[in-house]
Amino acid sequence: MALHVAQLNFFPAPTQLAPAEVFEHWPSLANISELIASAGTRVSVVLAAGRTAHVRRNEVDYYFVDVAGADTPASRSQHYAKVLRDIQPDVLHAHGLGFAEDAYAVSQRMPQLPMLLQDHADRPPRWWRRTRWRNCYAPMAGVVFTARALAQPFIDRRMFGPATRLFAIPESSNRFVPGDRERARAATGMHGEPCVLWVGHLNDGKDPLTVLEGVAGAVERLPGLQLWCAFGDAPLLAEVQQRIARDPRLAGRVHLLGRLPHAKIELSMQAADLFVAGSHAESCGYALMEALACGVAPVVTDIPSFRALTADGRVGSLWPCGDAARLTESLLQVATNSPSRQQVRAHFDATLSFAAVGRQWAEAYAQVLDDRRQNAA
Repeated sequence: MALHVAQLNFFPAPTQLAPAEVFEHWPSLANISELIASAGTRVSVVLAAGRTAHVRRNEVDYYFVDVAGADTPASRSQHYAKVLRDIQPDVLHAHGLGFAEDAYAVSQRMPQLPMLLQDHADRPPRWWRRTRWRNCYAPMAGVVFTARALAQPFIDRRMFGPATRLFAIPESSNRFVPGDRERARAATGMHGEPCVLWVGHLNDGKDPLTVLEGVAGAVERLPGLQLWCAFGDAPLLAEVQQRIARDPRLAGRVHLLGRLPHAKIELSMQAADLFVAGSHAESCGYALMEALACGVAPVVTDIPSFRALTADGRVGSLWPCGDAARLTESLLQVATNSPSRQQVRAHFDATLSFAAVGRQWAEAYAQVLDDRRQNAA
């Protein structure tokens, strides 16, 4: 019989959305559950909502739990526990280290089930909450980060007990495919030799100004370079526009696309030769994962999650945060000696695809179950 995991989502679904609409609003909801199911694990998802519903979608059961009026972790946990007793999972997989108190409350009602907590860009609590959260984390069988280095801020503050296992598993996966580059270029109007794509907010954390400086430095040896920037929030838009306008190396070759629908992001990645990112921190790096799925060679910052996704830079190139000169070197290196789209996609299939990530989760579940059985013996 297949191992049965119940995923717990404590962040409530928007009350104005019907259950079927939640999947459009939160694509990762189905992605994470279906990638786990792809490894042969039976998956149920129990999520906070403003109404009660049960939806079965692509072999995964979703239980919408009405938590309206339940304003404490203890009261909300009653609703979760009722569903969990009915469906009888083997393992619990809770999303978000920031929901420590909710996860703890459920664990106390279901003490026989090992629980894994998954990081989603969470930060350690402020000092006055650490004792409480440390106690909440204590029953957890394991904690999962995209890269082990991302756990270090929690370890430094002694948030996890000695018996809590740490796992390194990518936060999710995606369904993008390499497609046909020329067709994608015709559809998007993108061009360049190389054609370089940026996808991310124009803010300090993504560091677009350093990326522009690095691109400007590469132009002398890559005169055909074109940079295409898709972005959402843009607090630095004025500075970016000014930087482009005052530098003849950038004027005319940087294209600010603004916010694109998700399908257009896939087409843009299919059209690109290189993917560039200047992030100073990421819990995972969804845009990078999508670029890898499309076979696009990455030129991204040397941060823990990007190291994990690129096999320590063996696919593409890593450059130090904030170092425009090193970005220039990386762009030149990858533009002249780029891995093929087939090689990049093969790396994605082997390590980041639904099947690959699903196997890693299955191994983690089996490990914490084995730990629980040994401790009970």
